[in-house]
Amino acid sequence: MKKKNVLLLTILTGIVITIILIFGPFKKDIWEINASKLEDSTDNISAPTAIDDFSKWTPFEWDTLYSFAPYTKKENIYKVVGYKWDNINESGNDNMNQIVFVKDGKVVCYLYGYPKNTNSSYNFGEYEGEYITFNSQQKLAFDVEIGADEIRYFNYINN
Repeated sequence: MKKKNVLLLTILTGIVITIILIFGPFKKDIWEINASKLEDSTDNISAPTAIDDFSKWTPFEWDTLYSFAPYTKKENIYKVVGYKWDNINESGNDNMNQIVFVKDGKVVCYLYGYPKNTNSSYNFGEYEGEYITFNSQQKLAFDVEIGADEIRYFNYINN
């Protein structure tokens, strides 16, 4: 009887470990999930519009937004954000987005890539240094245009 229990426990442990090894790598991180949610939220914009408070469009809570200038070294991004949260890439093109949303010191959304892949382009104007930062209390305003390429162009309105 005892031998059966040990065998059963060993088999169950093996099954659990196998499931973790198979499905663990496919689990999305919170910043990826929220990036998809934000893209879904902004995909509803089908005509030029003005957004007076961007936090109403973000389907997650955040307190700080960082937008990094093209070619910012990933080590500098980690330093600004405060920790290394993922194996990120440096933007290799002037047109790429590299935006990080943080809540309570943790990354909750990471937008990275070419506008043609994300259907969105964010323009915060000229950077003084490698990044620009905002907090959720600032009520970020954007003029949104829809390009012929169907990309949503978010142009920051500096109040």
